Amino acid sequence: MTLAGAPTVFVIDDDAGVRASIQGLLKSVGLRSETFGTAQEFLRSKRPDGPSCLVLDVRLPGLNGLDFQRELADAGVQIPIIFITGHGDIPMTVKAMKSGAVEFLTKPFRDQDLLDAIHQALDRDRVTRQQQSKLAELRKRYESLTAREREVMGLVVSGMLNKQIASELGTSEITVKIHRGHVMRKMQAESLAELVRMAAKLELPSGKK
Repeated sequence: MTLAGAPTVFVIDDDAGVRASIQGLLKSVGLRSETFGTAQEFLRSKRPDGPSCLVLDVRLPGLNGLDFQRELADAGVQIPIIFITGHGDIPMTVKAMKSGAVEFLTKPFRDQDLLDAIHQALDRDRVTRQQQSKLAELRKRYESLTAREREVMGLVVSGMLNKQIASELGTSEITVKIHRGHVMRKMQAESLAELVRMAAKLELPSGKK
């Protein structure tokens, strides 16, 4: 599936009745879903490459939802999580939300509350994926620069003038201008301000010594 692929809602709950009920609700509003009885089953599954979110029961056999949330974060799996529980308490809710959960719903919850949280989570994932895609494209452009062009870009975005860069690199101002032109073209930057923003997104170190 492409980035624009259909969104998928993953449901992890050890209660088959709850899984079936949520899956039926999602189907009624045209949302695709996959359900799992345990966190391990979810980890073993092959996930489609489209926007997604996770509806996660806090109390699961083998691994509770909050521990699983931390495990996913440690593994670099970025997926928005909506917690559902029959035994919620304030500290648990605070912990889940602080760790980035979209919502924490206590059973029985209103269908609409769950659907609102799911739409919010899918929107969040869409935005994250778009940002990651743009950043990957930016990295690709940066990798197309030669070592000297990267050097010039670093010095340009640190605020140095062409003649200062020429002096720093022991070359002529005209050569710096040529390199700078290549950098602007390859990075597809319309202005110095845009180049500076690109460097910030790429988290490049300043070229100044």
